[in-house]
Amino acid sequence: MKLAILSRNTSLYSTRRLVEAAREQGHTARVLDPLRCYMRIACGDFAMHYKGRPLTGVDAVIPRIGASVTRYGTAVLRQFELMGTCTPNPSDAILRARDKLRAHQLLAAEGIHMPITVFGDNPDDTGDLLRLLGASPHVIKLTESSQGTGVILAEKPSASRGIIEALRGLYANFIVQEFIAEAKGADVRCFVVGDRVIAAMRRQAPAGEFRSNLHRGGTAVGVKPSADECEVAIRATRVLGLGVAGVDLIRSDRGPLVLEVNASPGLEGIETASKKDIAGEIVRFVAGGCTPVKAVRGRRKK
Repeated sequence: MKLAILSRNTSLYSTRRLVEAAREQGHTARVLDPLRCYMRIACGDFAMHYKGRPLTGVDAVIPRIGASVTRYGTAVLRQFELMGTCTPNPSDAILRARDKLRAHQLLAAEGIHMPITVFGDNPDDTGDLLRLLGASPHVIKLTESSQGTGVILAEKPSASRGIIEALRGLYANFIVQEFIAEAKGADVRCFVVGDRVIAAMRRQAPAGEFRSNLHRGGTAVGVKPSADECEVAIRATRVLGLGVAGVDLIRSDRGPLVLEVNASPGLEGIETASKKDIAGEIVRFVAGGCTPVKAVRGRRKK
C-alpha cells in the first residue's frame, strides 16, 4: 500500500511513529506537508500536485492536520477523497470535531452526555446565559482551541462576565460550560480505532491547574476504561464520522461526560502511558480498508 501522512512536521513523534509502523508492515509511507499540496478542480476531473510534481497512486491518507491549518488541510484531504483515496478520518468529520459547539450539538442530539454547555452572542443576554448554566465556577472555551489553550476557569460570576465580554470584544467564538469539581482535575482519554477502544490513559492536572493536558504539565498513567466509558467513546466517535479519535471523558457523579473528540490525537502520551503500539493499530486499520463509520443517527439514551 502507498500511504501518505498529511503533516507539517516530519520530526513530530506521531508522524515519525506512523511512518515507522507503515514501513514495518511493508507499506510505502510518505509525509506530505498539506500547505505544499495544490489542486486542480474541474467537473469530474480532480488532480493534485506536490512541490511541482503530480501526486498520484496514493491508496490511503492519514491526516495529521493541526488546528492552525484546518481550512486548507481539510480542503487537501477532501481533494484526495474526490480522487478516490481512502482515509480513516474524512474531511467533513474533522471539521465536525474541530468545532466544539457543532460537535457538542451533534453529540447531545444522540443522547451522549457532556458538561452542561451554553452559547450566546449578544452582550445583553450574558446574565441570563449564565443563569441557564448555573452557579460558578464556569469553564470558558474557544470553539477551536487545542492542547488546553483557550480554556479558562472563571471561579466567580463576575469573572465569567468579564472574560465573556473580553472574548466578544475580540470577536472570538467560545462556549461556556459547568465545572465538574468531583473530577479533581483529571480526565480519561480513550483512543478509538474503528469500533474499539484500543488504549486509555488517565491524565491528572498539576497542582494549581485544572487542565490535565500533557502540554500543560499534566501527568498520565495507563488505565482500563469501564464498559460505560468505552461505549460512550465509541458512540461519540461514530456520531462525528471518525475512524480514529482520542475521546476525552471526565468522570462525574452522573457518569462519564464527553469533553472533546480529537480528530488528530497525539500518540506520544498514549503510547508511553499504555505501552501499546497505537501507530501500528492505526496503520493496520487503514490497510484493512479503513472504511470509517459514517456519521449516523443512533438511538438516544435517556
